Amino acid sequence: MSKNATLEIDGKKVDLPLIVGSENEVAIDIEKLRALTGAITLDPGYKNSGSCKSAITFLDGEEGILRYRGYSIEELAENSNFLEVAYLIIFGELPTQDQIEKFETDIRKHTLVNEEMKNIIDGFPKNAHPMGVLSSLTCALTAFNPGVVNVENDEKMYEAICKTMGKFLVIATWTYRKAKGYPLNYYDNTKPYVDNFLRLMFELPTGPYTINKTVLNAIDKLFILHADHEQNCSTSTVRMVGSSHAGLFASISSGVSALWGPLHGGANQAVLEMLEEIEKDGGDADKYLAKAKDKNDPFRLMGFGHRVYKNFDPRARIIKKAADEVLAELGVNDPILKIAKDLEEKALKDEYFVARNLYPNVDFYSGIIYRALGIPTEMFTVMFAIGRLPGWIAQWKEMRVNKEPIGRPRQVYVGEPLRSFKKMNER
Repeated sequence: MSKNATLEIDGKKVDLPLIVGSENEVAIDIEKLRALTGAITLDPGYKNSGSCKSAITFLDGEEGILRYRGYSIEELAENSNFLEVAYLIIFGELPTQDQIEKFETDIRKHTLVNEEMKNIIDGFPKNAHPMGVLSSLTCALTAFNPGVVNVENDEKMYEAICKTMGKFLVIATWTYRKAKGYPLNYYDNTKPYVDNFLRLMFELPTGPYTINKTVLNAIDKLFILHADHEQNCSTSTVRMVGSSHAGLFASISSGVSALWGPLHGGANQAVLEMLEEIEKDGGDADKYLAKAKDKNDPFRLMGFGHRVYKNFDPRARIIKKAADEVLAELGVNDPILKIAKDLEEKALKDEYFVARNLYPNVDFYSGIIYRALGIPTEMFTVMFAIGRLPGWIAQWKEMRVNKEPIGRPRQVYVGEPLRSFKKMNER
């Protein structure tokens, strides 16, 4: 392969370097394009533009491949737990026993949230959307931790990471407790990270809470599967905001807001809302599969296919097993979940969906699990955010350590050309 790409504009030829990634991805380096030609590229949505070089996540949508730091998502989900994967994503290597024990111990040092944060959450109405509350609380953490992270000091960077991992989990569960009218829970430093998530969510002062191991396993896997996903909307937002040297809490807060959008993190919520509509209409899965195949019908089958994965979503294969185990363990008798299983079974056998690789994706199965656990649909995106936190931290850290420049996209101006000002009586 040539080391350059040649571009010709108005008869002038310029050579632009080719960059080849470790998985043979090819990119044209256009960093000096404007200086050499006076032209810029136009790429709405940045679907063909690489914003950075990253060593965190490799994703191949055509082949259905997802890897964190070189490790396949299948192996990580089978052999690791969420905190191990978080360490891998943030620091680059799987931790030793001593390293993971220290990481968890150091996170526990920062799990107590300032009591004045309760005044902030009390100011929200009970029906406030949990993602709006979470974004606000995350940004509010900046007020209680005003110091700027010294990214060139490894100890300070590590402390900031542990602090974010500890406090974010607590405030994320507080959004659920607020909506339910329950007293806010505190982290138990004698218990593991994901165990604490279940406690923080569901333990009531009226009696003991026993953690179901099948449920714990499913949540742990879901968090692993959501931990990072390359340069998606929320991750790119975290990097963009962080490029201004905004702090970690402020940058994470921006990621939460981006994730809130229904085209991004709200996909699993959309699955349940679709299932509820089908249930209200009689629960006929065949009818809605037919509507999905009808080009003239605006109905879309949510939770099938994926914007990035053109073959299958590798995360869906992993979490399908966990979803089946949760439903069997809990014995939930829910017509919505019955419709979901009916849709899944029939779509997997339907030639139309199989030929187009429209398989159930991770959002389909995660929605089923959350529903089975009694988690309200408006909390689904908060669950996503908890899992995505290590990825946001890792991407922010990588961007700052690499000293990437402040994000500043160009534009092609299509407004009015220069014109003379008109006085009021001339308009």
